[in-house]
Parts: sequence; C-alpha cells; structure tokens
Amino acid sequence: MALRPDRRRAREIALQALYAWQLAGGDALAEARSLDGWEDCDQGLAERLVRGVTRSTAELEARIVPYIDRKFSALSPVERAILCIGAYELAERPETPVRVVLNEAIELGKEFGGTDGYKFVNGVLEKLAIELRGDELARARAPV
Repeated sequence: MALRPDRRRAREIALQALYAWQLAGGDALAEARSLDGWEDCDQGLAERLVRGVTRSTAELEARIVPYIDRKFSALSPVERAILCIGAYELAERPETPVRVVLNEAIELGKEFGGTDGYKFVNGVLEKLAIELRGDELARARAPV
C-alpha cells in the first residue's frame, strides 16, 4: 500500500477546518479551502471528510462515546476532530482500509495532538473498528 501524501494532507486540512469549526462555527468547507496546502491535497477527500463530519457530528459522537471514559465535550478539540474523522471513515468509507484509517488517525494525533493523545485516539478507534469492521481488522492483523 503506497503512501498518498495528497490524502494525508487532505486529512490534515479536514482536521484544521473541523478544529476551527468547533471553536468558531462558520463554514468548515470554506475554511478548508482557505488553508495553506489546499491546492496540494486530495480536495475531493478533504471535502467528503469535512462535509461528512459536519453533517453527522451527533451520530459520530454517539458511536464514539461508548469507548471513552469522559464526556465527549471534555476531550480537546483536536482529539474530537480526529476521532470524528476516523469514525466517519470507518463507518462511511469502506473503500478506505481499516489500517489506513487507524494509521492516519495516529499520525494526525502525533502531529497535532497533545503528548500521547495519539494513544488515546488509537485505543478508541480500534474499539470502534472492532465494532464496525471487525472481520477486516482481524484479517489485517492476521499473520501472512
């Protein structure tokens, strides 16, 4: 599986736009399009992530809450955004392999989150991945 820097950048753009949207409201997609790096990212993916998360935030939160030990609102805005992006991809984008979803969330957490926040994000999304795509996750973990 080849690394797609334009897709990584799309997830970074989506994270930044969703972070701003959580804090200030407004048009998250317009925010995404205004960010540095928009021209170099997979714009279609960034748009799908931003639209998907903003349209289904309540449903995504409901999927995530059973796997966290505090109120969703107590999470940092970065962690909330990463978890929502990951939950959206796991639930709504089956063409994206589960390992890619998990790895990308970890990398976003390392780059943008607090110290060791990526470990929390990984733990939550792995549990959600078991619920939503358990067979695929088991196959991905199986020895070759």
